Amino acid sequence: MRRALWLLAFPAILLTGASLSKDLRPEHALNRLAFGPHPGDVDRVRKMGVAKWIDQQLHPERIAPNPILAQRLEPLGTTAVDMVQAKIYRALYSDAQLEEVLVDFWFNHFNVYLNKGPERFMVPAYERDAIRPHVLGKFGDMLLATAKHPAMLFYLDNWQSVDPEAMNRRRAKAAKRTRGLNENYARELMELHTLGVDGGYTQQDVVEVARCFTGWTLLNPRNDATYRFAPMLHDKREKTVLGHKIAAGRGQEDGLEVIAILARHPSTARFISRKLGQRFVADQPPPELVERMAATFTKTQGDLREVMKTMIAAPEFFSQAAYRAKVKSPFEMVISAARVLDADVSNALPLSAKIADLGQPLYRKEEPTGYYGTADEWTNTAGMLGRMNFATALAANRLPGSKVNAASNAGLTLASPEFQRR
Repeated sequence: MRRALWLLAFPAILLTGASLSKDLRPEHALNRLAFGPHPGDVDRVRKMGVAKWIDQQLHPERIAPNPILAQRLEPLGTTAVDMVQAKIYRALYSDAQLEEVLVDFWFNHFNVYLNKGPERFMVPAYERDAIRPHVLGKFGDMLLATAKHPAMLFYLDNWQSVDPEAMNRRRAKAAKRTRGLNENYARELMELHTLGVDGGYTQQDVVEVARCFTGWTLLNPRNDATYRFAPMLHDKREKTVLGHKIAAGRGQEDGLEVIAILARHPSTARFISRKLGQRFVADQPPPELVERMAATFTKTQGDLREVMKTMIAAPEFFSQAAYRAKVKSPFEMVISAARVLDADVSNALPLSAKIADLGQPLYRKEEPTGYYGTADEWTNTAGMLGRMNFATALAANRLPGSKVNAASNAGLTLASPEFQRR
C-alpha cells in the first residue's frame, strides 16, 4: 500500500516524456552514474561533453588513479573496519565513479552478511575478487566467481550441502554430525541472483540445483577459508534443471553447467536488466527499456558494459521524468552531500556511523535480498529527520573527521536535491 501511494504521488517516474535539456544532462549524468558532483564537476563534464565523460566512465581502466584516494587508502589494512572506510573513500574520491557505483550495486545484488561468523575475514576479498573485476564484464563470470567464493559458500550454507546418501555411507563407518542437502544457495541463486521470483523455476528445480552444488565446500572454513570441491560429498546421479538433463557420473561440472544455464536464461536477462533500470532510471523502469536491455544482454552473452550502454543511450535515461526522480539511499545521500560540499574527509568512520544510523549499515544487511533501491525503503519520517540532522552537522563542520569548504555551502539548504534526490 505504501509503495502504491508513493507511486501515485510521483507518477512522472513512470513516463518517458520529453527529453532532458542539454544544459541539465551533465548534472543528471553525475547524479545517476556517479555519487553526485564535486564543485566544478558539472561544468567540467559540460566542457568535456557528456558522451565523452560517459565513455570514459564505462572504461575505468583508462582513468588515472586519484592521488588523494591513494593517500587515504594507503594506511588502511584489510580488516572489515578498514574495508568500510575504503568503500567510503572510493565513493568520495575515485574519479572512476561509475565503477564504484556498480561495485556497490553488484555487492548488494550478491549480498553477503559481514557479521555471520568468520564472514568478516572473507568479505573484503569477496568484494575485491568476486565483484569488482566483473562489474563491466560478463555476468556469467561474476555469477561463477560469487558461487565459488568462500564468503557466499559460508553465508548461504552451501559449504555444508552434501549428498545425503554419501553422508549415510560415511555415518555407517563413524558417528558424525548429521548433514545433508541444503537448498539455501540454490533458492537464492535463482530467486535473487538470476531468474527472479517469477522466472519460471519450481521447487523441484531448487532441489535439483542444490544437488548439482553438493560438494562445493570450503577448506579451513574458519581460518583462511578457500574453495574446494569434494567429490566424495557430491551427488553423482542424473539431474534435471529447468528442463536440461545433467548426466550422471560427473562432479564439479554439474554446478558449472547450472551457472551456464542460468547466465544465458531469458528470465535472467530480463531480471538483471530490470534491476539495473531500477537503479539507474526509475523505481518502475519502463518495460520497453527493460526489453531492449535484455535483448542486448542475450545478444552479447551477458556483457554488462554493453547492457549499460543500451540503457544510457535510451531516451528514458535522459528524460525530464527521470530528472531528480530517485530518492537517495542513506549511503548515496551521505556521500553525495560530502562531495557537493567538497568535504575533506580524514576519518571515514563517523560517516559510516551516520549511514548506519540512517538505516543502511555497510556490508551488514543480514537478509540475502540486500538493500532495496526504491523510494519506499527510505521515505519515512524518522529517516528524513535523520538526513536533515546529518546535513546540518556536515554543513556546519560539526561532524568529526570531515571538514567542508565553506564556499561550497553557498546556496544549499536542507531541502536541496543534493541532500535528498538524484
